[in-house]
Amino acid sequence: MKKDDKKKKKKTTNKKKIEDEKSFTFNGFEVCWMIILSICFGMIIGFLVTYRRNPMSGEEVSDELQEFIQVYDNIRENSFSDAKDKELLEAAISGMVSRLGDPYSVYMNEEATSEFNESIDGTYTGIGAAIQTVEGKNIVAQVYKGLAAEEAGLKVDDVVIKVDDKDVTEMNSTEISDLVRGKVNTKVKITVLRKDKEKTFTIKRTKVELNYTHSKVIEKNDKKIGYLFIESFSSNIFKQVEKELESLEEKNIDSLIIDLRENPGGYLAQAKKVLDLFFDKKTVLYQIENNDGVKKYYASDNEKRTYPIVLLGSNSTASAAEVVIACFMDNYKNATYVGETTYGKGTVQRSILLSTGSSVKYTTQKWLTSKGKSIEKKGLEPDEVVLLNKEYYDNPCDETDKQLQAALDILAK
Repeated sequence: MKKDDKKKKKKTTNKKKIEDEKSFTFNGFEVCWMIILSICFGMIIGFLVTYRRNPMSGEEVSDELQEFIQVYDNIRENSFSDAKDKELLEAAISGMVSRLGDPYSVYMNEEATSEFNESIDGTYTGIGAAIQTVEGKNIVAQVYKGLAAEEAGLKVDDVVIKVDDKDVTEMNSTEISDLVRGKVNTKVKITVLRKDKEKTFTIKRTKVELNYTHSKVIEKNDKKIGYLFIESFSSNIFKQVEKELESLEEKNIDSLIIDLRENPGGYLAQAKKVLDLFFDKKTVLYQIENNDGVKKYYASDNEKRTYPIVLLGSNSTASAAEVVIACFMDNYKNATYVGETTYGKGTVQRSILLSTGSSVKYTTQKWLTSKGKSIEKKGLEPDEVVLLNKEYYDNPCDETDKQLQAALDILAK
């Protein structure tokens, strides 16, 4: 297009625009369309207003829920209280969950949810060091190998005095740990006293995996007895147990002690994976009962062990840990349970994470033993009842641990 033509077209366009702005007359066809558009626009506005006032309207929402929304909206708009929206919702959800009358159904705020997830997932964000308060001083009690704290130069017995230039000498170890933790790949500055000299380290926060198991070999009567401690059935426990078990078997153990004392449970799927190491596909490991009926869960492969095993448990051993003990008692030919009657938690919970960072945990199923029995509020009774005494609590060690010694006596015969 020529330059003169462009100018001419632009002038024509501008002229038409001016004429349109001055003219407010429409032909019949345009009027008709304007009426239709006005009606549609009015319907949309009406819908939006209705939706705003009644956001949960529809056949799928119960009258009770509509009533709750109405009360919530009224309180927000008219109440003289200074309660925030988030606080109102937290109180409502907490009250609803508590009404279930189930001790395992709970509402957890953001902080509690974070702590729970940390313990059950087996990881946390930190620097890879443990701090303890000893005689009023916050001491670095442990520096984990291969992690950020060790790489930066932090050492055991360093006295922590500042975190990000904030004086922490009046704080306890828990408060300091909260300051040290943060988002992955962010940095934290730690100032310590080492032989009366201040040293400052800038350490990058990383994901730290918690170790919930350890093992060793105990020799008695010329027999090598493996000892495997499982603290919790976190999301990473199977890999840890498998590694420890392989290490014990490489040392040619004759038998095994599985210590589940104080184990509160955790992921049922992880307990199943641990059981898969000991039982073949013919074995019913446990059963699950829900609204649809009862389903049996079998071992996934034919890998199994046959050497003698003693399981240790306490009155705090619960949930997934009880699943493991029950399975051994029902199916393992050479297993003995030593200790106390377990806690008796025979239910399974589901957790829902809310947009606020809080969560709701509620019961959805019951688990049954391999033989279809419920242990809810009853627990599992040991084959040999052995209680810990004052001597152990005053000086906890293998020699004063009567339950461990009873297990060793059984396997050393």
